[in-house]
Amino acid sequence: MSQQRFRFLVLILLVTISGFTQGMLLPLIAVILEQNGISSSINGLHATGLYIGVLIASPFMEKPLRNIGYKPMILLGGALVFVSMSFFPFWESLWFWFILRVTIGIGDHMLHFGTQTWITTTAAEDKRGRNIALYGLFFGAGFAIGPLMTRLVSINIAAPFLLSAGLSIVVWSLMFLVRNQFPENEDSYTTSSSSIKRFAEAGELAWVAFLPPFAYGFLEAALHGNFPVYGMRIGHDVDILSLIIPTFAAGSLISQLPLGILSDRIGRKKVLLGVLGAGIICFFAAAYLEDSVVWLFILFTLSGIFVGSIFSLGISYMTDILPKRLLPAGNIMCGISFSIGSIIGPYTGGVFIELFPELSFFHVITTMLVLITIPIVFSEKENRSLPST
Repeated sequence: MSQQRFRFLVLILLVTISGFTQGMLLPLIAVILEQNGISSSINGLHATGLYIGVLIASPFMEKPLRNIGYKPMILLGGALVFVSMSFFPFWESLWFWFILRVTIGIGDHMLHFGTQTWITTTAAEDKRGRNIALYGLFFGAGFAIGPLMTRLVSINIAAPFLLSAGLSIVVWSLMFLVRNQFPENEDSYTTSSSSIKRFAEAGELAWVAFLPPFAYGFLEAALHGNFPVYGMRIGHDVDILSLIIPTFAAGSLISQLPLGILSDRIGRKKVLLGVLGAGIICFFAAAYLEDSVVWLFILFTLSGIFVGSIFSLGISYMTDILPKRLLPAGNIMCGISFSIGSIIGPYTGGVFIELFPELSFFHVITTMLVLITIPIVFSEKENRSLPST
């Protein structure tokens, strides 16, 4: 196996275990806090810790990446994740767990920023959608398996946390076998003012491409952080909920690669609008069929098939629009958009559940998707690549 293929394999494995950790952590802690009598709004606010960590780390990522390269960035991020995961069983405290979530968010963002930028900058233009789709596919696979670990709490509360930490260490160690690389550099990158200028330029050129990561962050965090609480309140069993939630990520596994390849052929915007429209229909239907476990399984799977790929499609869209020199800044801004959505999602969902108990939680998600789709419809950005200048 060539060094390039081996590197891609290791990066994909890292993304898979990262998805597993995130997919497990959100519903696991939501269920534990709900069983301990914590209100849904506090529960939702607590879930934002992971994404607050991402926002804290984001402004400080680009320059260190250029100085130390991809490999050290990924190794440090992975170490923060598995060390933090191993500390959860030691002290069951709301604030201690929140700090650990923030630390995991910082580490996870370092890992994702390193892997994501490495993949986007080295992917051939005609295979860009496919490679980024594989990135999203394996993250989704890990995310789909993660919530199943909620069931291990009945054996021992420490079991899921220690399992995740152990798997992270095993995959993380493979990174030592990969040769380090550095992103494209220019003399102008050395000043902080040019860094701010690059973020502004990336935002001006590719703002529409940051909307799908925002929507995916909102959707993912709300479904994993709020739906277990809402589901229990409308009478569904915890074990059933732990099986329903992964079907969203499982649905994305079916369509992630085909949608990525399709977007290479007909354009990101057309594919994004199609899947967003279908997702709106699915969640609107879920609001009126939520009492049926069978329909929840069906609609979660269908919604995953359609909107479970919007994060990777958004990254591909951003990569088409921006020149290579702006890709590190663009990847950071995709991460920031995802994190803002992930912070707003569970808190908005938690407040909605408390203030409007007679309304369906799925109305929140439907409204958000509609608001995201409108500016994409009217955007003039198309599927194209700018020259690297």
